[in-house]
Amino acid sequence: MNHPFLSSTLRELQLFTRSWRFWTTFTLVILIFVVTGPYGTLERMTLGVRLGYWLIVHAVTWTIAICLSIMAEILLRNRINHTLARMMIGSLVAALPIGFALGAIDFAFVGHWTEMGDGFHRALFALPLCALFCLLTYTAMHRQIAEASAPPALVPAPAVSSASEPEILARLKPQNRGALLRLSVEDHYTDVVTSRGHELILLRFADALKELGATPGLQVHRSHWVADAHVETLRRDGGKLVLIMKDGTEIPVSRTYMDAVRARFTS
Repeated sequence: MNHPFLSSTLRELQLFTRSWRFWTTFTLVILIFVVTGPYGTLERMTLGVRLGYWLIVHAVTWTIAICLSIMAEILLRNRINHTLARMMIGSLVAALPIGFALGAIDFAFVGHWTEMGDGFHRALFALPLCALFCLLTYTAMHRQIAEASAPPALVPAPAVSSASEPEILARLKPQNRGALLRLSVEDHYTDVVTSRGHELILLRFADALKELGATPGLQVHRSHWVADAHVETLRRDGGKLVLIMKDGTEIPVSRTYMDAVRARFTS
């Protein structure tokens, strides 16, 4: 994924899919709707049907609201400073597609399409719910969203480091500083992998290579550098060369670096 906007969107979406707070909130809201049966669902639907109905409703509406909130949060960063304001705009815009999505869901359960006017009416009805959803989401997830969007830009240039420690390690969080294993390009970031973890930093790959110090290693691709000590073996895959790292990761070798890689890693 090379497009910065799409990559950033996917990265922030992963915050939700990996967050236990998000899934706990999602589950509790569904249970509340199933038990209370609002909008006549308690009288019209059995427990099993009601569970399926509200599960689908919330899965669809939350997905639409989250996607549009994240897209607005990313697209409006240079125009609106506050994260909540950016997310709120996207969440309110989501009310329109949510209104028509609810009509489609009702058709699946009731058996008839809603009128176009009903779709707009549902969208207006969804506006306050979207705003409430945005507030709940921001309250539970604002720290994670801020970490996904801001920290790389806040990483300071490294201070003077010891002669034995590569400068690039000073850019990492203390818990991630360890022996360098490999570097890889990811969008406008460099993914620094060490023996203690990995971290994305906002640094050009060419500049990152200059901060490796005396670490024995080799650039094997325009987007990859590997440490000698972390290379397990060299494998030919058709007409291409692939380095197998000790953790099982496969790193492609570009044609430009083939001769140097063979000389370095062929026993």
